[in-house]
Amino acid sequence: MKIISLLLFATLLFGSKIEFEVLGSGGPEIDGRASTSYLLWIEDKARLMVDMGSGSMLRFEQSNAKLEDLEAVVLTHLHIDHSVDLPAFIKAGYFSSRKQSLDIIGPQGNAYFPSINEFIHILFGEHGAYRYMQDVLTQESDSFTIVPLTVSTSMRKEYGDFSLEMVEVHHGIVPALAVKIIIGQKSIVISGDTNNANHRLEKLAKDADLFVAHHAIPQSTNGYAAQLHMSPAIIGAVAKKAHVKKLLLTHRMNRTIGHEKQTLREIKKNYKGKVIFAEDRMKIQIK
Repeated sequence: MKIISLLLFATLLFGSKIEFEVLGSGGPEIDGRASTSYLLWIEDKARLMVDMGSGSMLRFEQSNAKLEDLEAVVLTHLHIDHSVDLPAFIKAGYFSSRKQSLDIIGPQGNAYFPSINEFIHILFGEHGAYRYMQDVLTQESDSFTIVPLTVSTSMRKEYGDFSLEMVEVHHGIVPALAVKIIIGQKSIVISGDTNNANHRLEKLAKDADLFVAHHAIPQSTNGYAAQLHMSPAIIGAVAKKAHVKKLLLTHRMNRTIGHEKQTLREIKKNYKGKVIFAEDRMKIQIK
């Protein structure tokens, strides 16, 4: 009993072991990187997956994560490079020992994109592309049940090891979310794809231990791409205003790779903290 008490005291005093893994650091290009995907590790168990871009299934396997340990999945939006591997994960579940249901959280729809509920039914519903697996939407599933949850403007959701706050962000005509992960006194904020036109990131990211910013365009970009993504200057301004402790740049594309010096120069005009350029399978410990 004394040993157990000491272990519990140490856990309370020093907190859980928290790691953030970048499964995919790239975008939609064929460039040797997996597309956008992240894992939250707590005490060496993968508890949350955010986005499932192409290649994320392979990176998930390489990380030795277990589908049985996941408490939820968030798709920040339904562009292909953020969601396409979802059916592969659900199929893999048939061959796992997972029995408990799995929340799939995503944005609401509009005239151009389905809601997460509609998207799931387009894949697995009675008339869906993978209708042979429609039982995953029922309690009688041979593997496990998936439960789509739609975020309209904002949502807070509690899980056993963490909680989530999600808000809508501006990504052109695409319904999109930014995500805040709260583990005890620690927090990680993922911008998702956005140009921050609605200025919701500053509030969401306030005092975050890690701000994960999607860096898909260089500073010189204008036109349509700038309506979808943050420039380095905007990323730096958000990081400064939110007082984030560390900045991770991901969703890296060919138009930004090779321009790291210019990117850093623009960000450092505002933000003086540590800046990291993401790579596939990179793990960052949240202390």
